[in-house]
Amino acid sequence: MPDIRIHREHKLGLAEARKIAGEWACEVESRFGMACSTIQGETSDTVEFTRSGVKGRLIVAADHFDLDAKLGFLLGAFSRTIETEIEKNLDTLLASHGKARKPPATRTAAAKAPARETGKQPAARKVAKAATAGGAAKRGSRGA
Repeated sequence: MPDIRIHREHKLGLAEARKIAGEWACEVESRFGMACSTIQGETSDTVEFTRSGVKGRLIVAADHFDLDAKLGFLLGAFSRTIETEIEKNLDTLLASHGKARKPPATRTAAAKAPARETGKQPAARKVAKAATAGGAAKRGSRGA
């Protein structure tokens, strides 16, 4: 089973982190049909969430969030999309409280190289534009 693991550090304290976790749980319940339950502790809480094909937990601490989820076979094919959506959702909630520290993204050497000032675009953009332009031209010439 594919695993999703997300870690976000923050400077909110436990009380504020609990509020964010509550907002997150309400949102995943309404948007994705998850069943959520919260187990409160002295130094951290655990929000357990489940639905058909997904089971996981969100650890809520005074200085970080840790989310672990296991996806069933059918949802495993969409693990990257699901992970991206969860990250976006959690990051939006943290940003709304203004104290999130997102871990630095790892980038490839090509992505790190700045675009030259000659007006050239990075190769990925050229390929995307060429594919879009070529796809439009090909669609117009088919079936004639």
